Amino acid sequence: MTQATARHILVETEAKCEELKQAIENGQDFADVAKEHSRCPSGRNGGDLGSFGPGQMVPEFDKAVFNSELNTVIGPVKTQFGYHLLEVTSRT
Repeated sequence: MTQATARHILVETEAKCEELKQAIENGQDFADVAKEHSRCPSGRNGGDLGSFGPGQMVPEFDKAVFNSELNTVIGPVKTQFGYHLLEVTSRT
């Protein structure tokens, strides 16, 4: 079964998500931004979600993780939890 490792940043608004994506694209470190801004407990670990397979995350998240380029900031991705920035770090 396919497995992916990813990290993410969860925020309340699409505007905040866009703002943080721009900051990362302008050179801020993804992990540092996650630690400072993410509402998810994974933010303490730089947004690291570890390894997971298809169906273990909500559908919108799964679609983004298993269909995006590696090591590229993806988002905003809207889910029931809020807005996410994602970075898939590996997929096997």
